[in-house]
Amino acid sequence: MDPINIAFDRITGGFNCSQAVLSAFSQQLDLPVETALRIAAPFGAGIGRMGRNCGAVSGAFMVIGLKYGHVSSGDQTSKEKAYQVARKFAERFQARLGSLECRELLVYDLSKPEELQLIREMGLFQTRCPELVRASAEILADLIEP
Repeated sequence: MDPINIAFDRITGGFNCSQAVLSAFSQQLDLPVETALRIAAPFGAGIGRMGRNCGAVSGAFMVIGLKYGHVSSGDQTSKEKAYQVARKFAERFQARLGSLECRELLVYDLSKPEELQLIREMGLFQTRCPELVRASAEILADLIEP
């Protein structure tokens, strides 16, 4: 199965946005799925339910880092490649969805209990978040080299 469908299955199967995106690409990055799920766990709901960076964005940045990140302090080429791909991802995601911020994408602030309750009542975790994860995975699949 391709990463886009894996990501969609994971978000609709109970994992958060960040977990869905990172784990969907973990196989091609030689990262065990369980490790990917653990690493990405606190980044859901705008990083720990603070409504900041969308988890689908955070997961994508983790994928980009694993694919292109530098491991030597003098490796400017890899560092610049990772930054370049991250910027391209952010530009495409924002152009397509309007924001990189969870609270803006969901229209409510997850850090406020009353607004979190509205998000739950409206079913946005089951409707809007899968859209965001699919978009993130599609953009990533287009940007990263196999």
